[in-house]
Amino acid sequence: MSTSPMTRPPQTLYVTVRRDEWHQLKDERDQLQQEVLRLRSHLQAQVNQASGIQPSIC
Repeated sequence: MSTSPMTRPPQTLYVTVRRDEWHQLKDERDQLQQEVLRLRSHLQAQVNQASGIQPSIC
């Protein structure tokens, strides 16, 4: 006997965020995006170094 999971429609969650909290969250998001870009660049440099590719300087 197989059981199929019951599917429910998605529910909407409403929250209240203060203006200062909103700005803090946006600042944190921006910092995290910059960190992701930095780490991607570092990772790409490591991949290039491992494969022997020298980055070109424009």
